[in-house]
Amino acid sequence: MKKKYGVYGGQYAPEILMPALKQLEADYSRLCGDEGFRDKLNSMLTDYAGRPTPLYFAENLSPSLGFDLFLKREDLLHSGAHKINNTLGQVLVAKQTGRKRVIAETGAGQHGVATAIAAAKLGLECEVYMGAKDVKRQSLNVFRMELMGAHVKSVESGSKTLKDAINEALRHWLSNAKDTFYCMGSVVGPHPYPAIVRDFQSVIGFEIKKQVKEKKGRLPDAIVACVGGGSNALGAFNEFLGEDVRLVGVEAAGEGVDTGKHCATLCTGSDGVLHGMYTKLLQDSFGQINPSHSISAGLDYPGVGPQLSHLSSINRIEAVSAGDSECMDAVKMLAESEGILPALESAHALAYVIKNKNEFKDKLVVVNLSGRGDKDVQTIADYFGVDL
Repeated sequence: MKKKYGVYGGQYAPEILMPALKQLEADYSRLCGDEGFRDKLNSMLTDYAGRPTPLYFAENLSPSLGFDLFLKREDLLHSGAHKINNTLGQVLVAKQTGRKRVIAETGAGQHGVATAIAAAKLGLECEVYMGAKDVKRQSLNVFRMELMGAHVKSVESGSKTLKDAINEALRHWLSNAKDTFYCMGSVVGPHPYPAIVRDFQSVIGFEIKKQVKEKKGRLPDAIVACVGGGSNALGAFNEFLGEDVRLVGVEAAGEGVDTGKHCATLCTGSDGVLHGMYTKLLQDSFGQINPSHSISAGLDYPGVGPQLSHLSSINRIEAVSAGDSECMDAVKMLAESEGILPALESAHALAYVIKNKNEFKDKLVVVNLSGRGDKDVQTIADYFGVDL
């Protein structure tokens, strides 16, 4: 298991946390080789979460775009997003290593919901840290977590978003690592978390490869996914890193990358340390983290997973961006043409291919529809000036 990806990654963690990280790596490596663990996880992914998810041909939208658009329907999973692929895996690790409780951080709330679901399923206590700003704009997901028995802790410090939720969760884990398992939500943090989350999310890419070959007899020309921390993107990309397939990661341009109100870390960031990893960050000349902005809570993070930083630095993935208004236009277009309401995160990926349709002309393109938009209805309504 790699600790670094080029210069990125590593374990920039307090000494007091190192034993817990080493134990996590050992436990994960042992369980991955255990047939019983793999069978239990595969059973839950199939019978409980709803895998495999369909690879859907957008037959109404494709003609107007000029290329064959396929959507990987992670939005159809139990919980409404790809996050459950990872939480079922990590919480099962927690269960089989004797932990009694799990903690997690969340931005848009989907990872928090998925952790609460997995904890309820496997009989563990659950506590979720969430920035106060996100608690307000994702109140539906807060209620869903609480219905599953989780305790949601609103974080009032800093920008009151995902970055600050991770800070508080890590602080809590520092003093409770013996009986508490930290369920990381994305391919971020100190090693081995980026590798663990990538592995559990790679089922997305495995299925895309099999399904597209069955439908079209070949690999896609391009796979496009939104990038916040990067778990859905790396999950879709990982199986294709050695293939001749274009991989496009779409970050949140917010109000514009020239305004400073964005989350386009791969596009505009610089190297630094945050949350236990060396990676690309939005930071000033003194290394202080800059505020980030996106209309999508799940992309509102000033960093990115270290493996994605590496893949971008060697030009294996393309880092691009789409703004708030483009995202909302994509939501409306997909809803009206296909009857599918995407999460605002996923809509960024769709927005990029719509805006740049000429560069995909006559191609076979897969967009990872990482989540559904039920959670975002209030934000969408507010944007379009509709009272609910």
